[in-house]
Order: sequence, then structure tokens, then C-alpha cells
Amino acid sequence: MTTTVSEPTSAEKAEHHTAVFSELGFPTDPDNLYLQTVETMLHSAEMISLKHRVQIILAQPKNEIMVHFPVRMDDGHHKLFKGYRIQHNNALGPYKGGVRYHPDVHLDDVKSLALLMTMKCALVRIPYGGGKGGVKCDPRKLSIGELERVTRRYCSAISNEIGPDYDIPAPDVGTNAQIMAWFADTYMMSKEGKDANDGIRVVTGKPVEFGGSLGREKATGQGVADVMAELLPGIGLPIKGLSVSLLGFGNVNSWGGRILQDMGAVVKAVGDHTGFIREDKGIDCFDLAKYVEKTGGVKGYAKAAACTEEQFYRTKVDAFIPGALEQMVTPQRAEWVDCKVMVEAANAPSTPGGDRVLVNKGVEIIPAILANAGGVTVSYFEWLQNKSSVVWSAEQVDRELNRHMVLAARRTLGFREKYKCSMRAAAYAAALDHIGSAYAVRGIFP
Repeated sequence: MTTTVSEPTSAEKAEHHTAVFSELGFPTDPDNLYLQTVETMLHSAEMISLKHRVQIILAQPKNEIMVHFPVRMDDGHHKLFKGYRIQHNNALGPYKGGVRYHPDVHLDDVKSLALLMTMKCALVRIPYGGGKGGVKCDPRKLSIGELERVTRRYCSAISNEIGPDYDIPAPDVGTNAQIMAWFADTYMMSKEGKDANDGIRVVTGKPVEFGGSLGREKATGQGVADVMAELLPGIGLPIKGLSVSLLGFGNVNSWGGRILQDMGAVVKAVGDHTGFIREDKGIDCFDLAKYVEKTGGVKGYAKAAACTEEQFYRTKVDAFIPGALEQMVTPQRAEWVDCKVMVEAANAPSTPGGDRVLVNKGVEIIPAILANAGGVTVSYFEWLQNKSSVVWSAEQVDRELNRHMVLAARRTLGFREKYKCSMRAAAYAAALDHIGSAYAVRGIFP
């Protein structure tokens, strides 16, 4: 039986959020990414009447770890780096979340990403909690040797705070399988006996030669495509012939673009840190991926016309897929966007103001905790394979990933129908309902 429950009014939501923020001593900042994420969580929590004690637990990470470590650079001098590891919640299982290397890594951003990981894992029903880490650096400006030393020193600095059954890092922006291999090797060398042999599970996203899973590289992009194929036809947007624009063409969107192209979608525009390109007849994402692998970006791609940032955002498409960094879709860019649906392949791709503009324009938003959950899902598969000393085929990985993503999408639709709410609110509600059930049976120690 479907129950119609109206969402709280803006005034009611503001009053509730203000009360919780006041209780926890949060500042008031409508443009803060972490506060935006907490507000989104509290909105859905209040909608499903989640117990207050669970709301305040989820509004703050369980542990916030900050480290500083020196690294010898190639010219012989030592540079001090700042690193983070945020462990948000482990009610459902070990902390799980990527490590990013980026010059703009900040505490509140990492906290926000850790909270999103908690929601993501709960929504796709994998037995993990949320975590996230990062090092404030620019990996593009580091040599291979410097990158390895930064990774090994960062791992050493947090090695007592992580573990294969406690907190399991993975790749994120600015990191890759090679970095995870160095990370795992460092952890394993710091342990003794069976702990060292078991240490291969301390990270996921490793190279296949060193315990990685087939299908992990394309997992996030594959998950984006799987969710779109499940949800969009229901709102009158079949994948075959779907027009798409991609913001970012790194690992996520390069794979997502190729997979959607194989499904019959037409990619009209692509933008990244180097520039923007457009071709209304369609951009061959397979060819573009080869070009970007050689050049480092889409700028100069001869088979599509260069365009301005504004022209890129104004390209009329069915689906706009931001798959780069957080908070790139500002209010101005949101005004330019001309799409029916935005699929959040990146975490929190809009600023709070940009998000409000999109909602007011009537753009359907498929939230990140659903759209890009493919990466952590296949990371879970890798962890299972390491734990069981088995190797899955690529077909088995794709089949299990599709099953998890389709069920998460249907779960989201079920909550949307029940509460007559947005897709974002429904996805959070489905995740929070699962976490709330765990706390109901576990209780709060002591």
C-alpha cells in the first residue's frame, strides 16, 4: 500500500536543521559542502522519521584523522605534506572509501565525501560503512619517484588507523591502481606473520596482477550506465538515441561515455580541465579516449569543434553527466545547463546554489549515492575475492554489478513513490532506512 507523505516545508526543514546544527555546534554557511551534505541527509531522515539519536550520529564522522609527514623530493630537499583519513560510520561494516591526491583537499570536503560513502554503501546494500582520505598535493607536478614516496609515507602515517577488516581505502581523484599497489605493499611490509599476508585486502582498486578485480577500472562508469538504463526509459528517455554531454573525461566519464555509446546514446559535448569540444552528430568516445590517453585532455581533438565553456553548458541534451570534481556546477553554470536530467557521476558536483537553480528549473537529478556507486560495489567484489582467494570472471563482475545497481535504482524508485519526493531525497531515505534498522537492533553502546 502506498502512503502519501508530504515533504516538510522549507520553513520546517530549516527549523529542524537549525536545531540539529545548534546542538552539534555547526556554523551557518549555506555554501559549505559538508553542511550541504548533512542538510540533505537530515531532510530525508526527518521525512522517514529516523530517530534523533541516529541523525546526530550520522551528522558527524566517528573519527577525523589528520597527519603531516615529510617526503624527500627529487632535488634532495624535504617537503611537508598534509593528509587526512575520515571514518564516518561503521554501523554496517568496515569503513570504506577512496584516497584522493589534489591541491584542494580540505577537511570539510573529505568529511562530506565520507558521509556520502556511508549513504552509498547502505543504498546498494554492501556491508561497509563510509570513509574517505586524501593528501593535499598536485600529483601532476610530482615525479613517479616522488609520487611513490608520498604514497608510502602517507600509508605509514595512517597504517595504525586502517586495516583489511577495519578501514579499506581505494583510488579516487588523482590516484590509481599503481598507487594502491604501493599503498598495499607498504602496509604489508609494516606487518608481521599472517597479518602481512592478509594485508593485500587493506586497499581495493589494485592492479589485476596484485589482487585487483577484473572490471574495476570501468566499474563507476558501468554503474552510471546501468542506473541510467534502468531509470531513464521510465521517464520517457530511452537510452537508444539519448543525447548526452559529459563534464570531465577521466576514468569515470571516459568509460561511461563508451558504454553509453555502445548502448546507442549520442555524446554531443565533452569538457575537462583542458577545454571543451562539441559535435552534434556525436563524438566517438572510444577514439576520444585514445586521444586523451596520449595528450592528457580533450583540447585539440580534431574530430569535434572547440567551444567555449558557456557553449558547452548550453548544449541542448537529454542527459548532462558531471563526472569531474565537486561543486563545479555553480549557479551561473546551472542557468546555462539545457538538459532534462542530470546524472551525478561525480560526488556533489553542484554547489548548494547551483543545485537550487537546477531544481527550480525542473531538472531531474539522479544523485551521486546512486549513480556512481558502481566503483565501491566492485571494490567490495575485489575485497571478497581477496578474502576468499578466488578470481571472478569479467562477466561475473558485470553481472553482479548490474544486479546491485538495478536493485538500488528500484529501491530508490520505491521510496520516491512512497514519499512523493525527489530522487535525491528518495535515495537518501532508502539508505537511511537501512542504517536505522541496523541501529534499531544493535542499540547504542552502552
